[in-house]
Parts: sequence; structure tokens; C-alpha cells
Amino acid sequence: MIVLSQLGPPLEQAVRQRFDDVEVIAVPALEPVPDGVRGDVLVALPAARRELPVLEQLDDLGVRWIHLSSTGIDPYPLELLRGRLVTCSRGVSGVPIAEFTLAAMLAFEKRLPDVWATGPPEHWAWAQLGALDGHTLGLVGLGGIGVEVARRALAFGMRVVAVRRTNRPSPLDGVEVLTALDDLLPQADHLVITAPATAATRHVLDARALSLVKPGVHVVNVSRGSLIDQDALRDALDDGRVAMASLDVAEPEPVPAGHWLYAHPKVRLSPHVSWSSPRLLDGMTEYFVANLERFRAGESLKGVIDVDEGY
Repeated sequence: MIVLSQLGPPLEQAVRQRFDDVEVIAVPALEPVPDGVRGDVLVALPAARRELPVLEQLDDLGVRWIHLSSTGIDPYPLELLRGRLVTCSRGVSGVPIAEFTLAAMLAFEKRLPDVWATGPPEHWAWAQLGALDGHTLGLVGLGGIGVEVARRALAFGMRVVAVRRTNRPSPLDGVEVLTALDDLLPQADHLVITAPATAATRHVLDARALSLVKPGVHVVNVSRGSLIDQDALRDALDDGRVAMASLDVAEPEPVPAGHWLYAHPKVRLSPHVSWSSPRLLDGMTEYFVANLERFRAGESLKGVIDVDEGY
């Protein structure tokens, strides 16, 4: 078996240590694969843009299985993935994104960084700070990321309510699952978007949805910018329905210079970095190696994607 990899030396070393009969060939990320190279499996880098030349070569390369090292598949040209086994590293970035989300929520409640003193304040030993304890977290999406956010929110004493695309019960005790977004929106003090980007979830938080939110809600988006209608969000920020929006994602990305998201006083914008962790590459590598063992044994794989559903 031959694995074509864009993920670098750690994956190559891990596969070689685990399997004697698997060859790993490093292939370029932004240039076409040289003529004559063939492989059974492709491990692709996260697509920061839609153009990954290797995906145009899949038929010539003989690839039967594509493993995407990212979680979402929306940046990839789906028409090139259809008809093949496709998996992703679903859940690998759940912990760092959940930590980032809780940091954003705590920053909102504790007025960080505004509370830091750079000189004598007007009042010493007095402030009006909020709390997570006793507040309600509303989750839009309860997959790998949503579950990790919920786990940490419960530890802070929050009530956690979620809507998900299926009617399955929560995989985590203590989470209330609702079937309608309209029922969740009026309850949430912190509204966190963790659902995948698909045709069905585009602008799930639109003007109508934002008209139903609890006044003063804090909106956090760590999924994709396409899930929020940004024009409607700006209106909701301006009229006070939304107290703050902490956005790690936006539409488009990168956000161009001069965009209103950079300057709005109620927006905290980060450049799609919530996934970052010193252990992320190791997690991606181990996820693929475990799936490769299953593949060779004829077992079902983790993270299988329905390309037509987009998730």
C-alpha cells in the first residue's frame, strides 16, 4: 500500500514505525504531483483555498481513499471528491477550539482586557463583572467541537442547551437537546456556533433568527463565517440585541482591509486560529494511523464524510 502525504515528516515517521509494508511518499501541497507517482491513499492538508492541484490528479494517481486533515470540507472542491471514500479528522481540534470558546466567553463576562489597569482606576476593589455560573449556553451544533464546549461549560456551572441536525440524544450527560433553533435563541446568554458549513446551515443566524435572541446575548462563532448573515449581525450589534460578537471565522476569509468587522467596538475578531494547539499535528497523525489500521483490516473508518451532505 502507498500513502501519498502532504502532512509532513511526523505522519511519515508514524506510518513507517507502525507498518512494515506501507510506503509513504511526500507530495507537494501547492504544486502538481510529479508524473509517475501513484498511491492508494491521499492525506491532504487543510485547504486554505479551493485550489489543491493534487485533487485534480486523483484519477491519474489511482487514489481510492482521501483523508482530509481538517474537519470541515467546505473549502474543498466537492465535485472532485465525489465517488471516493473520504474521511476527515473529525474531533481532533475539538479541545483547543473549546478552550478558545470558553476563553472568549470568560473574556466577555470578566470584561477582559478592559479590566486590566494601566494606571490608577477611578475605583479600586470595585467592578461590575459577569459570570458563567448560572448562565445558559446555547449551542448550535453538537458534534465533536460542540460536545467539548459543553463539557467545559458544565464544569463552570452553566446550563447547556443545544440544537443539532438529528434528533439523537446528547452524547454528554447534562445537555438539553432541542429540536428547533427558535426555541433555543431566547434562552441563550452565550450563543455558540459549532455546526458544519453546509447548504442547509448557510446564514442559519439571519435577521429573523437574530430577532429572537435574548437581549444582550454574546455570540461566538468558531465554525464558519457562512453560518451568520454578517449584515444582520451588524444591525443586531448596533441596536443592542447582541452585546458582543466573538468571531474566529468570517465571510470572506481573509477579511479584507477596511472591513467593518475590524473596527466595530462590539466585535472581537480573531484570524481563524481557535484550532491552534501544540499537540494538533500529533492528533491528526494518530487519527490517520488508527484509520489506516481499520482500512487494512476491512473495518469501518472514523470521520467518514457524506460529500453530498457536505459533512
